[in-house]
Amino acid sequence: MTDLTEILNDRGRGALENKMGIEITEASPQRVVGRMPVEGNTQPFGLLHGGANVVLAESLGSVGTHLHAGPSRRIVGIEINASHHKTATEGYVTAVATAVTLGKTLCTYSVEITNDKGEKTCTARITCLILAQR
Repeated sequence: MTDLTEILNDRGRGALENKMGIEITEASPQRVVGRMPVEGNTQPFGLLHGGANVVLAESLGSVGTHLHAGPSRRIVGIEINASHHKTATEGYVTAVATAVTLGKTLCTYSVEITNDKGEKTCTARITCLILAQR
């Protein structure tokens, strides 16, 4: 299996994702699952339900797209649309990214993030543009 740490580091985001404690627990082009601790998360701007959830959602979409695209193509653009539903204050949040479109130049994922009680904290749609490597 592809080393997910290498994928994240190749994208230049590995350090941030490691600092936030993001852990990818399942990964394929069709479905990526990850989780992130809430307690002790001291990201800039403080609100977990804001920027940190977006980074988690984008991370999962990027991993799925990378696995779909393979080594001959690269991600050149990402669009994120997120809705925040509830602030998570303890335990972990878990994100599930499900492929909506897996095309030659475009991948789209629907992401749902829930807290330990199964309540939605965030929903997002991630669209990644991919092109051939130069």
